[in-house]
Amino acid sequence: MMQATTRFDIATHGPSLTEFTREVARWLERQGIETGLLTLFCRHTSASLLIQENASDAVQQDLLAYFARIAPEGRGLYAHDDEGPDDMPAHLRTALTQVSLSIPVVDGRMVLGTWQGIYLFEHRRGGQRRQVVAHLIGD
Repeated sequence: MMQATTRFDIATHGPSLTEFTREVARWLERQGIETGLLTLFCRHTSASLLIQENASDAVQQDLLAYFARIAPEGRGLYAHDDEGPDDMPAHLRTALTQVSLSIPVVDGRMVLGTWQGIYLFEHRRGGQRRQVVAHLIGD
């Protein structure tokens, strides 16, 4: 059994979905593991990870609009607003999504569907530097 780890640094510029599937695939190719499990973990409480459709930008726009409706920003809406009016809504959006993903690896490649991509889902307004840690285990 072999293992490998790395970190992906992702710059964001406000609420968005940033696809980083290709970066993960390139790293995976260099590891020499044919069959295994890839785990991705977002090290933040105001950003999350999604596997989502990557064929239509409208999907990302609709996701952003939906989460803005169910966890709106605004002064006085939440007790926790230490870092501004987008602070608690960002935590709520993360709680409703996920901070880790598990993806099978077969023949040295992620087993993703035809239109699936890996996204960092940024929930804060300001620019951020996010870290996603990858752990690969297999043969």
